[in-house]
Amino acid sequence: MGLHELEVRNFRLFDHLVLHPDTEAVTVFVSPNGTGKTSVLEAVYALATASSFRTNAASDMIKNGEDLAEVHGVLFHRERRVGVDLTLTRGLRTTKKMLVNGQKPRSRADLSAALPITIFTPEGVDVIRQGPENRRTFLTTLLTDVDLTSGDVIERYARVLSQRNALLRALRGDRPNASQRAELDVWGADLARYGEDLVVVRREVLGALAPLVEDYYRELSESDQRVDLDYRPSWSGSLAKAIAASEDDDRLRGHTSIGPHRDDVAISLEGRDTRHQASQGEQRSLALALRLAGDQLVRQRRGVDPLLLLDDVFSELDPRRSDRLLELLPTGQTLVTTASPLPSGLTPAAVIDLTTSRV
Repeated sequence: MGLHELEVRNFRLFDHLVLHPDTEAVTVFVSPNGTGKTSVLEAVYALATASSFRTNAASDMIKNGEDLAEVHGVLFHRERRVGVDLTLTRGLRTTKKMLVNGQKPRSRADLSAALPITIFTPEGVDVIRQGPENRRTFLTTLLTDVDLTSGDVIERYARVLSQRNALLRALRGDRPNASQRAELDVWGADLARYGEDLVVVRREVLGALAPLVEDYYRELSESDQRVDLDYRPSWSGSLAKAIAASEDDDRLRGHTSIGPHRDDVAISLEGRDTRHQASQGEQRSLALALRLAGDQLVRQRRGVDPLLLLDDVFSELDPRRSDRLLELLPTGQTLVTTASPLPSGLTPAAVIDLTTSRV
């Protein structure tokens, strides 16, 4: 498995760019700051996830002054050629169109089947430092990369949640009439059923991930501190009963206030809350350990090598942690950007100067 070709049009700063990274080793992208190194990795990430690791607004990925951006990738799964295309169209609402070999993917899992990916960025530490949505996003991406069938579980829950929230907004705080009452009951029952299914697969993958995170953390930090990952639901007892009990409040708020979409993962180090009681070095090592552990779990479960993206990671690490990370990185296709000299232990197969690669 490997990314053979990347082509972008009107993406971020680029009018048109075609790249051919090494499919089995390290490719480094170089150019002065502000000239698009991170945007190249963002384009690859968008092919794998239909989203960005830099922004929640798809319109940000479209070049200023343009209404259409395109990203095209050519992959090879052994002898099989796979084409992945993303088109972003600016309008009152920016739309995204994804195609895998000319077909619309049914879910995020279809993209993961084409291009599993592991990304390391300086902002990756937010999975430790920031709010629950960062850990939920990490867990959702990992689920679909580890087990392609979990995409159906995620999609079912998201669809029912969207429908229930639309009804709650339509009620505008009023009490439901008979037909609305029946509809609300249906969405509540489905939300509880699919929510419980989602929690089951989340807990399973978290249980498999935890010992790997601890092993990688100990390697990176050269310490024997205990790492715990604890799933924290946003309710207690039966989810169905909790949804029913919160209905009046949800109706006034106009959205569903409890469920897996509000859950969290507590990450502790020797019993300390790492959001507030860990040093910056500990937090960064934990964030790297999470990514390495997730990558390893994908390799174990699916027998594939995710594409590694390293965006200016080494500038945020001291030399000791840089060396430890290099020792722990799995082999395979790796795309690297850096604003500082590469660590001596990293030997690229190719170096691409983006200032001379534009078409």
